[in-house]
Amino acid sequence: MRVEIVEVSPRDGLQNERRVLPTEAKLELIERAARTGVRRIEVTSFVRPDRIPQLADAAEVATALADNGIGYSALVLNMRGYERALAAGIREMTTLVLASDTFSQRNQGMTTNEAVEVVRAIRRRGTADGVRVAVTIGAAFGCPFEGEVSEDRFTSVAAAVAELDADEISLADTIGVAVPSDMETRFGMLRELSPTVPMRVHLHDTRNTGVANAVAAVRSGVRALDASLGGIGGCPFAPGASGNVATEDVVYTLHRMGFDTGLDLDRTIEHAKWVTGQLEVPVSGRLAKVGGFPR
Repeated sequence: MRVEIVEVSPRDGLQNERRVLPTEAKLELIERAARTGVRRIEVTSFVRPDRIPQLADAAEVATALADNGIGYSALVLNMRGYERALAAGIREMTTLVLASDTFSQRNQGMTTNEAVEVVRAIRRRGTADGVRVAVTIGAAFGCPFEGEVSEDRFTSVAAAVAELDADEISLADTIGVAVPSDMETRFGMLRELSPTVPMRVHLHDTRNTGVANAVAAVRSGVRALDASLGGIGGCPFAPGASGNVATEDVVYTLHRMGFDTGLDLDRTIEHAKWVTGQLEVPVSGRLAKVGGFPR
């Protein structure tokens, strides 16, 4: 069975790192990610440069992308970001609705309900422009400011997102608090609310549960997983939100379980080492340290 890996190191992977890579290095990272065999890459985000200076060159990166059949996407938070991304040639965009009002206010300057309306407008515009629009429910398992996100709150937010008729809905464990049973419960709830829309998961490995959660998500019917080479990344507006689950760790686990990701593990490890070397940070994933099995 096929499970799609969405490589997010060029966007979520870089946005919280101390070192800012030059545009040329970002483009090389994207090229290296493509060499692993991945077919979808989140390349940047079109947000305010003063808020995310690591991605201030979003337009330069997007306009320089190779036309090689890869599905390139970008994060946009409002219509201005959508228009900038569209002008740069992006045809797949991820939008964001945070599950708690406090986090939404701090991250986007609006309530959760207001964010839903912003995404609704982007979705309508995307339909007219022929642009694929996905929605991520951020902090779907826990908020860095409010703590637990109750099932009632999650259901309310997920129901509002389901009404948007997006091309894909993702649940994000933004601060890495979820455990496998949370994946089973909340994706089950999402599937009931939106049975025909493809589901995706975005995992952070803050508490060493990322790979286990990836497995639980796949067993819950999710067929697209975000991951980041070397486990780099995090959210600059969520205290304690450390790196994403490492692409190489997820690939190894899924392959050993009999799933097909289309990625080459050795190349994935090679490029995980490259990007962490460029950033001058340690590899947080396990596979880049010990290699696959059997050797």
